[in-house]
Amino acid sequence: MATRTRATVEDLRAAGGGKAEIVNGELVPMSPTGDLPSSAAGVIYASLLSYARRTRSGRAYADNTGFIVTLPTRSSFSPDAAFHTGTRTGMKFLVGAPVFAVEVRSEGDYGARAEEEIAGKRADYFAAGTRVVWDVDLLADTVVKVYRASDPLTPTGYRRGEVAEAEPALPDWRIAVDDLFE
Repeated sequence: MATRTRATVEDLRAAGGGKAEIVNGELVPMSPTGDLPSSAAGVIYASLLSYARRTRSGRAYADNTGFIVTLPTRSSFSPDAAFHTGTRTGMKFLVGAPVFAVEVRSEGDYGARAEEEIAGKRADYFAAGTRVVWDVDLLADTVVKVYRASDPLTPTGYRRGEVAEAEPALPDWRIAVDDLFE
């Protein structure tokens, strides 16, 4: 029986420009997303960038940024938007989890299996040190679900017409849910 070699950070780096993560020792490619999810992630990133410039408390990162972590089942994350307070790494992947991570659902992120995978990834974020994770679902009535490490099973939900937050990871940062649809 052949044994598989676990994927490494070097394998991730050599993935050839496609978005991927290392999960359970395997390089897991992530497919591109469509119009609305990409636009919403961009709006969130722009707001995070403004917050970072105003507070000088960390840095905002857009989609496809690699965060290297050391967990039993995961070695990296590539959120749709994020805020990180760790050390800069130049051209290399960032080390450590972001304090705030955003996952915007794409058209393939629905159904029982997808829900299980999303919950598992959220648990990995918290195990790696992320303080707040957003699950953004542009097709749901509750568009933004805010999960916190302090109570990871009880999200706070925000709908259109409301203003979402990421406390305690990003004090005083807010974004109108309606802005995610622009």
